[in-house]
Amino acid sequence: MKKMFKKIIIVLLVIVAAFGAYAAYVFGTYYRLPDNLTLEVKRNGENAHFDENFTITPGNAYFIMTYNIGFGAYRKDYSFFMDGGKSSWGKDEESVIAAVCGMGEIITDVNPDFILLQEIDIDGTRSYHVDQLALLNQFLKGYYYDFAQDYDSPFLFFPPWEPHGANKSGLAVYSRAEIADSMRRSLPISESFSKLVDLDRCYSISRIPTENGRQLCIYNVHTSAYGGSDEIRQAQLSTLYEDMKADYAKGNYVICGGDFNHNLKENSQENAPEWAYPFPRETLPEGFHMALDSAKDESAVVHNTCRSADAPYDPQTTYTVTLDGFIVSDNVSVNYYQHMDWGYEFSDHDPVLMQFILE
Repeated sequence: MKKMFKKIIIVLLVIVAAFGAYAAYVFGTYYRLPDNLTLEVKRNGENAHFDENFTITPGNAYFIMTYNIGFGAYRKDYSFFMDGGKSSWGKDEESVIAAVCGMGEIITDVNPDFILLQEIDIDGTRSYHVDQLALLNQFLKGYYYDFAQDYDSPFLFFPPWEPHGANKSGLAVYSRAEIADSMRRSLPISESFSKLVDLDRCYSISRIPTENGRQLCIYNVHTSAYGGSDEIRQAQLSTLYEDMKADYAKGNYVICGGDFNHNLKENSQENAPEWAYPFPRETLPEGFHMALDSAKDESAVVHNTCRSADAPYDPQTTYTVTLDGFIVSDNVSVNYYQHMDWGYEFSDHDPVLMQFILE
């Protein structure tokens, strides 16, 4: 009995030591990128056709799209463990590649002038180490682009049946017009244990000269979904607003798009999950408005942009909500607005397309 008790104690000590070592590894490797980080602007496709005379002219109409690609995992039959589903990884490498290529083809067919993308894995266990930015660049020739990292996790051993692993991903902005400069801004996040699932939230600002000497300032944002609180949500929006107001005060044009992880429609939904709280419209700064409200065709925005991933997609029962869209300054007119209905074929999000005119 004494020998058995001693063995049990040794096993328990080994387990405790292993957990301690793993916790030290996770917290020891945790980091955040510096704020106000200048991003490298690249030109995609040296041999592709670039319109060197493409300029942003007030009075002309341009198309912009935002699309959360869900690291290529969220096919219709996919459910995510953090939403109450089963999976942590994409089904397999072929499925991830097919999903990213499918979204690349959608974007290519629409052929917008500007593209905002979120949840692009560049090296991830969950996405079989497919470089999704490089894969997208095979489709999006003739654009200037920047990339802002917002996630770089140590190897996470949860869930135990399919550890999420180590993953690095971020946001990208593509532009037909040359981006003069681009910056990555850090968002406030929780300092508790939940920061390990939120990691390095950020937004990017891509500034593009216009023909009248001003700048078109495109903000690409993906705010917190997990581990957030009312305080963190408001702090993130307040940080975002301060930069937007500063650009607008200079006479620039501001378009902020992406995945806001808030319900952007005015009708709040009861029993909404944590990641779908109503957007606090009352906090919008003076001089800005929700582009969704300018939609001239109500039928174009009936479809919601995001589906719950607690179970495979069922059009009859799955909870859906509009998390994706645009906020614009009052000197930007919305000429057309559409929630594109792809039936969540390639992601748990569907894209939003907007045509705008600078006044």
